[in-house]
Amino acid sequence: MTNLGAIYLPMNPPERLPEVARIADRAGLEQLWLWEDCFLNSGIAAASAALACTERLRVGIGLMPVPFRNVALAAMEIATLHRLFGDRPIAGIGHGVQEWMAQVGARAESPMTLLREYTTALRSLLHGEEVTTDGRYVHLDAVRLDWPPSSPPSLLIGATGPKTLQLSGELADGTILTAGTSPDGVRTAVTNIRPDDRHDVVVFMMVETGPGAAERLAAQQEKSGGWGVAGDAAAIAEGVESIAAAGATTVVLQPTESNSPPPGEFVRFVAEEVRPLVG
Repeated sequence: MTNLGAIYLPMNPPERLPEVARIADRAGLEQLWLWEDCFLNSGIAAASAALACTERLRVGIGLMPVPFRNVALAAMEIATLHRLFGDRPIAGIGHGVQEWMAQVGARAESPMTLLREYTTALRSLLHGEEVTTDGRYVHLDAVRLDWPPSSPPSLLIGATGPKTLQLSGELADGTILTAGTSPDGVRTAVTNIRPDDRHDVVVFMMVETGPGAAERLAAQQEKSGGWGVAGDAAAIAEGVESIAAAGATTVVLQPTESNSPPPGEFVRFVAEEVRPLVG
C-alpha cells in the first residue's frame, strides 16, 4: 500500500501547527510533512511540537539544509527526536537552496562533496559509532552520541539532479522528490536512484481541491512550474496512483499557497476522502 501524507506549508504561522497536527492525528493521516525553508519555521522545533501533541502521526522534515548545521548537532537533534518519539520522526537532509545558503554565508563551493561527507558522518553517528573524519567540510574528532537512537533511524536525502539522486541511492534510506515531479519525472529519478526494496521514494505532489481548484493550481504552476492535479478526491487519488505506479512508495500531497482549503480542512480531506481511494 502506498503511504500517504500531507504538507503543512511554512507560510502558515508556527502557532497553528499543533492544532493541524492534532486534526491529522485524529483523522488517521499517516504522515504530516514540514519544510525548513528560509526564513520561516525551524524544522526540528516544528517537528517536536507536532510530535508532542499527537500519538500516532509520523512527522517528516523535508528537508534540513546541511550547510546550516554542524553534523554533530544534526545527529544530536535527530537522535533526541527518536529517543522521545520512537520511529515517528522522519529526517530528510539536502543541499538547501543555494541562494539562501549564500545569503547566510554557508554556501559550499562543492555541495556534492559536503552532502557526501555529511551523510556518511551523520549515518555513523546515528548508528552509535564514534566518528573521526577530516574531510573538505566535515571535521570530527572522536565524536560519539551519548544518547543515540535505540535503533538506527532512516535518513532521507532530497534530490533533483542525477548526481544527487545517485548519491541518495548509494547512501540514504530514502529519497525525497520535490513537488512538480511528474510520473515520467519519477521514473527518470528512480532510474538514477536505483533503489532496493527498502529504499523509500517520497514524492511531494502539488494538488488543489474545492471551488476554483483548477485556477488556483494554474496560478501556482505559473509561479513555480511543475506537475499537479486539481479536482475532487477521486481525481487526486488517480494522480497519487499514477505517481505510485511510476515508483513512489510515499506520496505527500502539497497544497498551493492559496491555503484553500485551510490546513486543518486539507489534512482531514487527505485522510478521510483521498486515503480510502488509494491502494
